[in-house]
Amino acid sequence: MYETEIKNMDLGQLAKSGQCFRMRPAAETECGGIWSAAAGEQYVEIMQDKSRFLFSCEEAEFEGIWRSYFDMDTDYEAVKRSVDPEDEYLQAAMAFGGGVRILRQDLWEMIVTFLISQNNNISRIRNSVDALSEKFGTRKTGTGLVLDPNEGVKSVERTYNAFPEAGAVAAGGPEGLGGLGLGYRDKYIWAMALKCSGPDGAAWLDDLRAADYHTAHGMLTAEFGIGRKVADCVCLFGLHHVEAFPVDTHVKQIVNAYYPGGFPLERYRGYAGILQQYMFYYKLNDK
Repeated sequence: MYETEIKNMDLGQLAKSGQCFRMRPAAETECGGIWSAAAGEQYVEIMQDKSRFLFSCEEAEFEGIWRSYFDMDTDYEAVKRSVDPEDEYLQAAMAFGGGVRILRQDLWEMIVTFLISQNNNISRIRNSVDALSEKFGTRKTGTGLVLDPNEGVKSVERTYNAFPEAGAVAAGGPEGLGGLGLGYRDKYIWAMALKCSGPDGAAWLDDLRAADYHTAHGMLTAEFGIGRKVADCVCLFGLHHVEAFPVDTHVKQIVNAYYPGGFPLERYRGYAGILQQYMFYYKLNDK
């Protein structure tokens, strides 16, 4: 196990932020709970107590995988300080969802996930991602956390499904995607599984990782089934181009209601996507 302090992060908020669909509560505790996170082929459980986080992995794995995944080297305090103090909506959104950050997630997983997200909701997206992982992913063993009333926090073995590789999805054929709740999106995922499989697919993904935001966006929208919004989501969550500003129906409603002249992208050039997440989370969860 490894314990560290992380400011400006709330696991419950991240799980409901609409950017990751394999993070969920594993157990309740007096201080807020234990959360599980599956990312690509990796798995970890985390207990949060305000700004203190206990990870089920050892320090070497945390530094090698999860420090980057949770974007710990971005100064979120500086981002918040930069926001116009007279922008009442954005200030409220930051206060409400200040524990949201942009996770650095697996590119292939994000391509599939946001193809699934089209005209969909979080619950159905999560179910489809789980079904896809169960059918085509490798069953693996990881380390979780349990809170023992006598001995405190202990490690425990967990089993989970890794997110499937593109080749595994492609090998299943288009008919293999039936019954997973994908609907019309199955043909898009099939096409991208073929695109991302094998040495040529790996090279294309590497080129995408190396590209700047505008080049990456163009590469993505050139593919079957990927429109502007999905490309922006992949750029933001799978490539960490935090200048990307995905606009879906929720964000469009926010902009129309509070920014009739358009959201001030120029003011926040280079990190507008972080602010988009604050607003999106606020819109989705402020009841």
